[in-house]
Amino acid sequence: MTMPIIGCIADDFTGATDVASMLVSAGMRTLQTIGVPTTSLDDDVEAVVVALKSRTLPADEAVSQSLEALAWLQAQGCEQFYFKYCSTFDSTPAGNIGPVTDALMTSLGTDFTVACPALPANQRTVYNGYLFAGGVPLNESGMQDHPLTPMTDANLVRVLSAQTHQRVDLIDYATLSEGAEAVEARIQALRSAGVGIAICDAIDTQHLHTLARACRHLPLVTAGSGLALGLPANLADRLPAAGQADALPAIAGREAILSGSCSRATLAQLEHGREHYPSYHLDALALADDFEGVIAAALALAEEHLDRGPVLLYASASPEDVRRAQEALGVAEAGALVERAMAEIAQSLVEHHGVRRLLVAGGETSGAVVNALGVQGLRIGPSIDPGVPWTTTFGTPAPLALTLKSGNFGARDFMTKAWRMLP
Repeated sequence: MTMPIIGCIADDFTGATDVASMLVSAGMRTLQTIGVPTTSLDDDVEAVVVALKSRTLPADEAVSQSLEALAWLQAQGCEQFYFKYCSTFDSTPAGNIGPVTDALMTSLGTDFTVACPALPANQRTVYNGYLFAGGVPLNESGMQDHPLTPMTDANLVRVLSAQTHQRVDLIDYATLSEGAEAVEARIQALRSAGVGIAICDAIDTQHLHTLARACRHLPLVTAGSGLALGLPANLADRLPAAGQADALPAIAGREAILSGSCSRATLAQLEHGREHYPSYHLDALALADDFEGVIAAALALAEEHLDRGPVLLYASASPEDVRRAQEALGVAEAGALVERAMAEIAQSLVEHHGVRRLLVAGGETSGAVVNALGVQGLRIGPSIDPGVPWTTTFGTPAPLALTLKSGNFGARDFMTKAWRMLP
């Protein structure tokens, strides 16, 4: 059996499929587990991604789960480790990017790592240490309104310094433009100066490939999914023949879309999706007033239309509507109510309505859905848009075709073109 080479720890479920899709696109057969498995790996893969739901947990719980994942990946034989967080660096001054990075560095006995959330293909770039999303600074991109991790500062050196015990400095775009040897020299200089974590610029994909080459000997890297595009090239002589990494079996069945994300990208996709599919909006305040009645109405609409194609059931809302719900219900309760609704609907659609092909939008929503369905892991297939692949499940009574979309990812027509890409 092939032993995995790269072991990834992802802080949410959609982020896990994001990084897994990048590894697959670069030729690595990749398996994603939901949580830390209790048994050993028995698949021939070159990379394994452990999907946690740790992004917004208390920092000590996130650290504990991440160290458990690291220990399991080490036991599977992984040689290099990758802590994957969001390309918008979702975190707060309490963590969890800094505390988890500190703990992984200590456990691996390393004094240095890099931090690079950039994914230029999705308009996430880092320039002079500042993170840009959609061509504007992060704190002007809409992320300042995130209900759980509002990002009000685009300076990543400053943001990460508030979360970590390590000294944080920068590897800038000029150094990356000089090539891998220049980056390696900068790494050595930073290490000698006592720096533990380097924020890395990346304004194009070539910068990510250069950085990956320079990091080939580091036991730990931390990043969004973009760095994963370059890591497989360091292992080219150990990978399977081209074209084998993303093969998936065909799965027949009814189709549904579930969305809880309130990101700008998802709201635009929903606007497009409503033009093509029957839809039902689950309002958070209505759920609080009559939870079972709203669920029943959503499922009744689904059953009426599922034979004719996908249905769209969503709790996504504008920032103003989100604020109103949070003010009335509390931030945690409003979010938990939506997650519970999405979980119950997904379970009913699969168990009682014949749905076997499911598109889920939003990290928290995806976590709730995969837990409700009992998904133990995912085999990663072809990408619909950068960072969003189709997958097939294992651990469910029958395999499902499933895509878990990060809220901010995907083109406007994502919810329509996704179905055309299934085998």
